[in-house]
Amino acid sequence: MIRRLILSYVALVAVALAAFTVPVAFTLTAQLRGDTEESVRREATTMALLLGDGDAPARQALARMAGAYADETPGRVEVVAADGRSAVEPLPLPAHPDDPAFGAALQHGRTTVDWGSRLVWGPELVVTVPASARRETSAADARGRAEREDGRREEGGAEDGAEDASAGEPAPAERIVGAVRVRYATADLSDRLWRIWGFRAILAVGVLAVAAGLGAIVARLLTKPLRQLNDMASRFGDGDLTARSPVTGPQETQTLARTLNQGAERLDTLVASQRIFVADASHQLRTPLTALRLSLDNIADGVDDEFVREDVDQATAEVVRMSRLVSGLLVLARAEAKVSAPEPLALRELVEERLQVWRPAADERGVTIVLTGDADDLPRVLAGPGNLDQVLDNVLSNALEVSPDRGTITVRVETAGPEEAVLEVLDQGPGMSAAEQARAFDRFWRGQGLTGRSGSGLGLAIVKQLVTDDGGGVALRDAPGGGLRVRIALRTVAEGPRWISPRPGAPRSGG
Repeated sequence: MIRRLILSYVALVAVALAAFTVPVAFTLTAQLRGDTEESVRREATTMALLLGDGDAPARQALARMAGAYADETPGRVEVVAADGRSAVEPLPLPAHPDDPAFGAALQHGRTTVDWGSRLVWGPELVVTVPASARRETSAADARGRAEREDGRREEGGAEDGAEDASAGEPAPAERIVGAVRVRYATADLSDRLWRIWGFRAILAVGVLAVAAGLGAIVARLLTKPLRQLNDMASRFGDGDLTARSPVTGPQETQTLARTLNQGAERLDTLVASQRIFVADASHQLRTPLTALRLSLDNIADGVDDEFVREDVDQATAEVVRMSRLVSGLLVLARAEAKVSAPEPLALRELVEERLQVWRPAADERGVTIVLTGDADDLPRVLAGPGNLDQVLDNVLSNALEVSPDRGTITVRVETAGPEEAVLEVLDQGPGMSAAEQARAFDRFWRGQGLTGRSGSGLGLAIVKQLVTDDGGGVALRDAPGGGLRVRIALRTVAEGPRWISPRPGAPRSGG
């Protein structure tokens, strides 16, 4: 969103710059062209007047002026006589005296201007100007004209005669005596043109850069409330129900922040109430079950009848099973009401710690627990406090229950990509069919172990709930050579100091 705001802001500034700068640049270009053409035409006209005078001093002055013009400007002067083939002394004959521009000036008395290109201009500006001289009149013509003027003044008055003379008599005739051409190189004009457009282009780039910087600042200020809301949503999704968003920004974002904060507050209250209920239920259910079991133990100690003792043992076993079921339900309820945010944990160190706890139980049956996989380069994983402990305890409990005596349980930890680590537990038990693997994560479903159907049927349901809450996944597969393979995928974090986060003890529940 910030990028779009910056691009829109820069686009608006670019349109404004183009609307203001481009017309100004075109105007300056046209003005430069017009001023240059007027200057060259003026110089050519001045030299044509000198050529029209026809006397030697005028031609010497023309030669000096042409030389000075060639020395001080990027132009040069060419002069041709009236016949179009002769030079005008002391100037040399042009290289191409039969040029059409010379012909138009000598035959029709027309001034021509050629820029050499229709776009801006070519390599040189060529201005050709005809040189004219007044035609001389004879003495008889002059006397006849004077007599006619005197007669009209006598008949109609001096003022009327003057008006008639000025209106009726044609102006003295002119004749073309040659043509003057000025070739003006436009290299300096091109340099000035590039400066005009280049300066404005550099200025436009600078303005756009400043606009982009200001746009980035403004965009970040405008989107800051949205980023704060996104941060709150991310923390909330990770289980931090205490996350709140500051009520800042425009009225719309303030209203949205208040609404989200109110919803978070209500959800936090509901989860806290559920926690209280779970704690109370744990206490209220465990206490009578514990008391009932103690009572059954006392009865068993004081009874000598074998049949009564057998009934008491069966009742005690049912109480134990009910206690395990209550513990599993409480653990699952806590997992579903999980609100703790995941923390980075050292996976291999945690696995080694839990295996040390379970090895004594495995040794009693001659079962070997083997740890394989990456040792040093395993990244840290994200898991809620106590969640991964509970997952390992449930999976290892199930694997130990179905493993035959003197069997092997293989625990493997390895990386599966830049953002995932895998924990696998493989046993040598009877395994599961595809249908059983599909139902294994259902609540209260119990598999067929070596000792018959046992457990509360909640162990794998708890594993799936805890792993899913931490953003991972769990799946069941057939182990090579028989048995079951439990594959647990966990999210990883960037490399850093390896440490094990303090984890509060979590209730253990087999299943």
